[in-house]
Amino acid sequence: MEEIKNSEKPKKDRLLPFSIIFSALIIAGAWVYDAGQAGTDYQTKEIASETNEEISSLNILEKETILPVKWNDLGLQMIKAGVIDAEKFESVYAERGSLNTEEKTLLYGSNNGNLVINERNSGVILNLLWAFGLANKNEILEKGPMMTYDGADSPAEALAKAGNFASTGGWTLAQGNTMNHYSRHAFIALTPEQQESVQNVSENIYRPCCNNATHFPDCNHGMAMLGLLELMASQGISEEEMYQVALQVNNYWFPDTYLAVAEYLKLQGISWSEADPKEILGANFSSAAGYRRILTLIKPPEKKNGGSCGV
Repeated sequence: MEEIKNSEKPKKDRLLPFSIIFSALIIAGAWVYDAGQAGTDYQTKEIASETNEEISSLNILEKETILPVKWNDLGLQMIKAGVIDAEKFESVYAERGSLNTEEKTLLYGSNNGNLVINERNSGVILNLLWAFGLANKNEILEKGPMMTYDGADSPAEALAKAGNFASTGGWTLAQGNTMNHYSRHAFIALTPEQQESVQNVSENIYRPCCNNATHFPDCNHGMAMLGLLELMASQGISEEEMYQVALQVNNYWFPDTYLAVAEYLKLQGISWSEADPKEILGANFSSAAGYRRILTLIKPPEKKNGGSCGV
């Protein structure tokens, strides 16, 4: 895969103006997230084959992936803390056919088991993880690029600037000012070793809506992925498995990207099941620049529903 490996690594500063402007647009009104569809191979039910030929035509509308994390009562905790305004949250989905019983249980239940993601609920899962990633206290939010990218003169100025991103200004479903919840709630606490794992993995997971890694979660997908990584680390998931799970989740959020990647791998004689999740999630494949480059090397697959960077 030399054509990709030799490509220039995307630069973070190319995204910053877009992210800040985009967050202002989101604040002006709710943006619709339409969940996409793509092939998965991590604990995915009823998939007959993992060949590249079938990935491109695979219909996962009835498929679901069990994630190795228990949700427990995190939805209820976030409602009580004001990170999620339940009335606002439900009103968004009232316009989309309403939340079903399972989705309401994630929001209000106190004894949820493992998260399950599928084509229908991937947007709900995205928004729940987005809220969690934004609000759960973590040093990546407090000391990472969200606070340091623009060289603010004071912590207060840095915090104010951090509120202008799509992942912060775009979260319109909280009670009060969203930044009052930014890294403010200790829903889960990580050990130093778990925090190190989150740090390591977050620096290597990109998303095709921008050129930043999860370590710089300036859009909803990045913030949601950060939240998922924290959950996985807190529940004993290894770094290797984190990458596997993250790729499957990205499949649901960015179906076109991974259909294209699967087609590219096919041209290289590599099956999807043989691909290294860590490599696929890296900048050369999963960043906006990496995805655009992939598209120049293949015939793009038929476009499917994708997601915006808003609720």
